[in-house]
Amino acid sequence: MSAHLLSLILFLPLAGAIATWLTGLFGKSDKATRAVAFVSSMAVLAISIVLLVKYQIVPKTGRMQFLESATWIPSLGINYALGIDGISLFLVLLTTAITPIVIVSARVSKGLAGYLALLLALETGMLGAFLALDVVLFYVFWEAMLVPMYFLIGIWGGERRIYAAVKFFLYTAAGSLLMLVALLYVFMAFKTQTNVYSGAIFDLWSVSLTHTEQLWLFAAFALAFAIKVPMFPLHTWLPDAHVQAPTGGSVVLAAVMLKMGTYGFLRWALPMFPSAAMTLAPLFLSLSAIGIVYGALVAMVQPDMKKLIAYSSVSHLGFVMLGLFAFDSAAVTGSVMQMVNHGISTGALFLLVGVLYDRLHTREIARFGGLAKVMPMYAAIFLLVTLSSIGLPGTNGFVGEFLILIGTFRAAPLAAAVGGLGVVLGAVYMLWLYQRVLLGPITREENRHVTDVSRLEVAYLAPLLVAILFLGIYPKPVLERIEPAVQYTLDHVQQKSGKAPRFTLSERSDSSNFTLSERSESKGSPR
Repeated sequence: MSAHLLSLILFLPLAGAIATWLTGLFGKSDKATRAVAFVSSMAVLAISIVLLVKYQIVPKTGRMQFLESATWIPSLGINYALGIDGISLFLVLLTTAITPIVIVSARVSKGLAGYLALLLALETGMLGAFLALDVVLFYVFWEAMLVPMYFLIGIWGGERRIYAAVKFFLYTAAGSLLMLVALLYVFMAFKTQTNVYSGAIFDLWSVSLTHTEQLWLFAAFALAFAIKVPMFPLHTWLPDAHVQAPTGGSVVLAAVMLKMGTYGFLRWALPMFPSAAMTLAPLFLSLSAIGIVYGALVAMVQPDMKKLIAYSSVSHLGFVMLGLFAFDSAAVTGSVMQMVNHGISTGALFLLVGVLYDRLHTREIARFGGLAKVMPMYAAIFLLVTLSSIGLPGTNGFVGEFLILIGTFRAAPLAAAVGGLGVVLGAVYMLWLYQRVLLGPITREENRHVTDVSRLEVAYLAPLLVAILFLGIYPKPVLERIEPAVQYTLDHVQQKSGKAPRFTLSERSDSSNFTLSERSESKGSPR
């Protein structure tokens, strides 16, 4: 079993999706259908926890672990190749932890079996993108996860669900097609240079390209990933998708799917085209800083709670992109940490919006007010999640943002200063949201009779609240697993581009001597 943990994690949700759909097809109760989906998702979570326990911290190296490889298309050197390192480890854990929470919290009036089956199928797509070590395999999962989300929005969404689903699909598919063209170019460049076909990630990292080639290829990859993040000004699909999606769809979209873009930059675009990435870093730092402030300002004026949180994601993920393009060990490590933190806090926010919508059937901020008087437990939970979202010290949000700003300040002080302004604006719109929804007098009669959170709602929110506090107070177990993989990636960028990244998280005297070929040999990198 230990030799195939990643395959179990990858395909068990798909098996659970089939079992869930069949349970509903044969007329079983919604309770039985939900039980099958929940057990399947918990089994995946349990295996991912085993991964976390077995994962070895190897200082000064970022080697892949739990490697699996099997020939897929031998004539083209394309393999079924999986692996995990500190960058992908916690994104996998986030994915497997969010899914059972979404299943338990699901409130759909019809087609529960289909809804839960699509959530589990979506989990397989997302996990595949995080685990794939072959570029073709990565692309297959990258495209596959669009389909379940399209149907989740299009079938169980709001009044404008078809418009939102089509817009989501067209935006992401358009960027993906350009990435496919660039992917094929790099694939064939490796064949030309070595006379061997290979889609293995570390082989493609080593392809020699001119600066002009890198610029064009990086632009194609970056467009696909920037749409998925989404970066300003490619963000317009996100508010529509969030507002129209069912609560579970919004949670998965915010917590995990948006991280596909930031992960894609770090895993594929930056190390494959480091010279182009460094050349274009000022542009991306500028767009990230603009996105931070723009997202915060637009969030501030939103009348709909879901749309406010959607625009807050544009702002928060601007911080992640800011850290990535600082090319600084502390900043990039903070970016990976912030990917996880954003998934926890924003996922919790969308769940809390779902709790209110289930009771009052509205998301208009003006329709609330004074709810803390009748929902004290809900108010306490919402306050903790709000403090996490604004990055209060002692919560998970502080750790990632602090590392990002510290590292970015060395590379681009002005961008870091703008990011600091974004922190202030984030506190403004989140605390103002809290005040308008939960504080003050109750002005509407229907709000006097709203029930507080149930035991079930507390139960599925509790893991997120624990994570907020644990990661805020003691982030070391996460950071010490992330940092070696980040450092290895930056070392490769340095070697291939000839420009030195800044090392600030920990001292690095000899890690740059660990070369790409040594890593491949130590791992048995699939070819």
